[in-house]
Amino acid sequence: MALRFEHKPGLVVYLTAGDPSLEGTRAIALAAIDAGADVIELGVPFSDPLADGPIIQRASERALARGVRLKDVLALAADLRAARPAAGLIVFTYFNPVLRYGLRRFVDDAAAAGADGALITDMIVEEAGEYLAEMERAHLAPVFLAAPTSPDARLQAIAAHSKGFIYAISRVGITGTQQSVAADAAALVARIRRWTGPADRGLPVAVGFGISNADHFAQVAEFADAAAIGSAIVELIERASSAGEDKTAPDAVARFIRGLRMPHAALAR
Repeated sequence: MALRFEHKPGLVVYLTAGDPSLEGTRAIALAAIDAGADVIELGVPFSDPLADGPIIQRASERALARGVRLKDVLALAADLRAARPAAGLIVFTYFNPVLRYGLRRFVDDAAAAGADGALITDMIVEEAGEYLAEMERAHLAPVFLAAPTSPDARLQAIAAHSKGFIYAISRVGITGTQQSVAADAAALVARIRRWTGPADRGLPVAVGFGISNADHFAQVAEFADAAAIGSAIVELIERASSAGEDKTAPDAVARFIRGLRMPHAALAR
């Protein structure tokens, strides 16, 4: 199925698969979808996540210690697809696990699992020819990252080759919660729109990195189609696990997601 944002603004939720456990991730993902998440990014735990801050790094370490690998993430995607057929599902990974798994095998297995697409964080569009060909063959959506430092030529290529949505990085650096939405984010989205077309007709743009509360969510809604939230949610899960209360994590995440739209709804009235 095609990725789409049913809510305005849309919400992309990142989860590190296998933290606190694969069963726990499944329960949290279902709770997030039911609370209003449009797309779930299933993060493949990786030993050297250079683009991720300490919160997601710790989650990856915990998941790897439990033996979670790419094949387990794909099996989880298949489970979620069966449980929530309309939800958006993206496999979020670095390229090394895909390379070890085999690119063609990864694409075939992701398609068989019912994933809508993939976001490979360290895959740059200029070097993505084989990857793009495989994704097109399997009718999967390649999602690329766009940064404030990306030159216009790269943004144009990203807009030309992305499907589903473009993930705009709100600032240069690593993932993690922040006090405010970087001013660079709105300018970056405006630059991207030069090649994607108007917000109501073009390829959607989701803004991520540092979006951590309802105020941020409302700010992003003013200039982007969706917000992508990872570290704030992974931190909620970490707190529940540290307190020995893994079973409370789905409810905590659902409450967080429902709370995101309250200020925006009030502003819209």
